[in-house]
Amino acid sequence: MNILLLVAHGSRREESNLEVDSLSKKMLKFNSSQFDKVMPAFLEFASPSIPEAIEKCSEMGAQRVTVLPYFLSAGVHINRDIPDEVNKASQDFPNLEINVTNYFGSREEIAELLMKTAMEK
Repeated sequence: MNILLLVAHGSRREESNLEVDSLSKKMLKFNSSQFDKVMPAFLEFASPSIPEAIEKCSEMGAQRVTVLPYFLSAGVHINRDIPDEVNKASQDFPNLEINVTNYFGSREEIAELLMKTAMEK
């Protein structure tokens, strides 16, 4: 089983966290059967945290977890915090293959999406 974790910052505002949960469900529509499940996880302020989500993946029988950082720029969370959280969690689950993808904001399509959004009325 391969699970995709959509990792967002997390917010004290519950509605924002629910948006990430909703997005993870929408992502299943575009799944090319590479992932068996898409789940949200959060760096701060919300649950599940990255370690909690990885533990849940293990409990569900996952062999692989792909971590997709839902961040726009390569700040400290991308360069330090998320890798540190994943590394700590991976020590507790040595039989689980965990990979971190590039962050969302690194995609070339972002500029096009921003322009499309700006031109909407």
